[in-house]
Amino acid sequence: MSVRRSSTLALAALLVTAATARAQQPAAAPPPPAPEVGTMAPDFALPAATRYGLLRDSIRLSDLRGKTVVIAFFYKARTKG
Repeated sequence: MSVRRSSTLALAALLVTAATARAQQPAAAPPPPAPEVGTMAPDFALPAATRYGLLRDSIRLSDLRGKTVVIAFFYKARTKG
């Protein structure tokens, strides 16, 4: 058997194995629907921090109800974390 043929057979076996493994995985649950503009945001909690470091207690969005909230997301590569 030639090297080319054996590598082709090995690749085919690998693809069949990957396809079988993928077919046996349970389907992922669909993501929840996005909130509509103007509706109340779903509640969530995050670790709280100031410029001096992390706070002991986390903060919940519901704790800030009635106030203006700005959420900024940063790449981890641009932080010390």
